[in-house]
Amino acid sequence: MIFLALFYSPILQSPPYISARNKLSRAELRPRGLPRLLLGVLSGDRVCSFRVSVRDVKSESYNVSEKSVKFEEALKDIALRSEDLGVDSESLVPWWEEFPKRWFIVVLCFSAFLLCNMDRIAGGIWADTVGGKAVLGFGVVWWSIATALTPVAAKLGLPFLLVVRVFMGIGEGVAMPAMNNILSKWVPVAERSRSLALVYSGMYLGSVTGLAFSPFLIHRFGWPSVFYSFGSLGTVWFTVWLSKAHSSPAEDPQLRPAEKKLIVSSCASKEPVKTIPWGLILSKPPVWALIVSHFCHNWGTFILLTWMPTYYNQVLHFNLTESGLFCVLPWLTMAFSANLGGWIADTLVSKGLSVTTVRKIMQSIGFLGPAFFLTQLSHVDSPAMAVLCMACSQGTDAFSQSGLYSNHQDIAPRYSGVLLGLSNTAGVLAGVFGTAATGYILQHGSWDDVFKVSVGLYLVGTAVWNLFSTGEKVVD
Repeated sequence: MIFLALFYSPILQSPPYISARNKLSRAELRPRGLPRLLLGVLSGDRVCSFRVSVRDVKSESYNVSEKSVKFEEALKDIALRSEDLGVDSESLVPWWEEFPKRWFIVVLCFSAFLLCNMDRIAGGIWADTVGGKAVLGFGVVWWSIATALTPVAAKLGLPFLLVVRVFMGIGEGVAMPAMNNILSKWVPVAERSRSLALVYSGMYLGSVTGLAFSPFLIHRFGWPSVFYSFGSLGTVWFTVWLSKAHSSPAEDPQLRPAEKKLIVSSCASKEPVKTIPWGLILSKPPVWALIVSHFCHNWGTFILLTWMPTYYNQVLHFNLTESGLFCVLPWLTMAFSANLGGWIADTLVSKGLSVTTVRKIMQSIGFLGPAFFLTQLSHVDSPAMAVLCMACSQGTDAFSQSGLYSNHQDIAPRYSGVLLGLSNTAGVLAGVFGTAATGYILQHGSWDDVFKVSVGLYLVGTAVWNLFSTGEKVVD
């Protein structure tokens, strides 16, 4: 499609010019002082503009001052002239109607990611002020309903599907900060790493479970059954959650006195949050260490999880079926090592090692382990060793659950949801930009370049974390 813009200029003192693929000869140019029309042609990604004298399209003499010559006739003549230039008169449409549809879809997808990440901040504030029980329950029900509605939206069309996915992002966005808020009130410091590791391993095992059961459901009942089945599970979970869970130990009438005493004595004061001290929070170096480290960590994690099938197929020459099977291995490795790291971290704390030292040790493993194994990928000469390196990279990466992922509750227990919203937003943005950057690097470079960028960010994260992080409370 070509967009043609017309601009009328009665008297032009400068010589006319033409810049287009179909250039006019100098013989067609008329002396200056005659009325001309400026044409703009937009074709593809180029904008061509040229001025055409009215005498180029009218054989009779033309006087601007004569009222008998109507502007409409000039436009008609220009339309006839445009046929000689290869311009379709029916293509004269407003620019917004010519906006590429693919970029409209891109903008909608960008909005979905934007809303999802905005929700993580909002979810943290909501959880800290209202209570984690209500927010987490809302999140699960919300994304479960959106999951169940996905097949219906898909049949209605892409815009409806995108809206449903945005709703799902809202539920998932508020759930993680709410979970962090609840655990900060319920779990003592000595058990914090194990509890968070178990929670996040549920995310890893959920991916494995989905990959395992989805083919069976699709084969037996069709693809919509996957969304209906997984979406309905959320309502079952919500029924139990509503009747058994409470935002804090103080709100649970069925909690045994001995356990309540243990929790209250081990956890910091959890007075209700009325206002968020943004200035105080953002002025603390450990907070920024958390945000920067989360970004560096997720860059490598998202690249491995997103591009791993492509790597297996292009470099290791596995077929798609084999790639899918090998992609399950890192999730299993992460689930195992996350719980192993949580047990090690809590054991070190119980033996008297400071929380700060434990957090730095665990996160250093979470950074340097993946960095080391990624550097080995360039030197291995067998698919089995490459898969082993990838699995070990993801396995050591999961030690971060006992490092930066446990640190929100350490440095600001009352505002742990807000902190997780901040740092996790940085982490998800790293995934978005990292995934896009990887595609660009692969077009102009190699997989070694992709791994070098990830290793570099892992090293930056290690330095920032060990210099500025702490396991002590910095915001009360």
